[in-house]
Amino acid sequence: MKSLEENNMGNLVLETKGLTKYFYDPIKFQVLKEISMNIDHGEFVSIVGKSGCGKSTLLYLLSTMDTDYEGQLYIHEELITGKSDKELAVIRNEKIGFVFQFHYLLSEYNVLKNVMLPGLKLGKLSDEEVEYNAMEHLKTLDMQDQALKMPNQLSGGQKQRVAIARALINNPLIIMGDEPTGNLDKKNSDLVFDIFDKLTKEQNQTLLIVTHDNDFASRTNRIITMEDGRIVL
Repeated sequence: MKSLEENNMGNLVLETKGLTKYFYDPIKFQVLKEISMNIDHGEFVSIVGKSGCGKSTLLYLLSTMDTDYEGQLYIHEELITGKSDKELAVIRNEKIGFVFQFHYLLSEYNVLKNVMLPGLKLGKLSDEEVEYNAMEHLKTLDMQDQALKMPNQLSGGQKQRVAIARALINNPLIIMGDEPTGNLDKKNSDLVFDIFDKLTKEQNQTLLIVTHDNDFASRTNRIITMEDGRIVL
């Protein structure tokens, strides 16, 4: 069920207008050229393109982690461009879940605590409520029996499932993934895809995934193809 906020805000989760990005080392180089795109609530979208085309750079702009660009970025129809680092940190924690090629689990904490950390940082719920939600997400990903294990006791595929549970803990508006199956074999890549597909279909979760895996991309709702810093398809 959509929240009242979502009903009032409409269906647009993310929108860019003329996003342009330059690198300056060693010389000025335009890496993104006038990127205008939008993603609706509940869409499962992949971004594909050859290495160096700008897809990961675009994702870092969309995730608000890189603010050095021209153009405008909107999240949930709110202009994000120009906000302070402190404001952006809150937006990232509340509205965006991240899944990377490497799981980035903290080795000193068990699975359950790793999943809980963004929820504890957000501070909107009690520790007990965050723990309950973390277990529920682990159950969704069939990882509840691994909750008290340490990351080094898990397989690569299991670690990535924990990373997905962590990305879900604050009920984000959108989950962004940067090559989330890049380190996985075919079996585990398919498993991660199935998890994402289920989240979209059953929970109307919005997903934006950068991938070089054409098989993965072909099964998403929509493919955005990039070439030389532009969207070509």
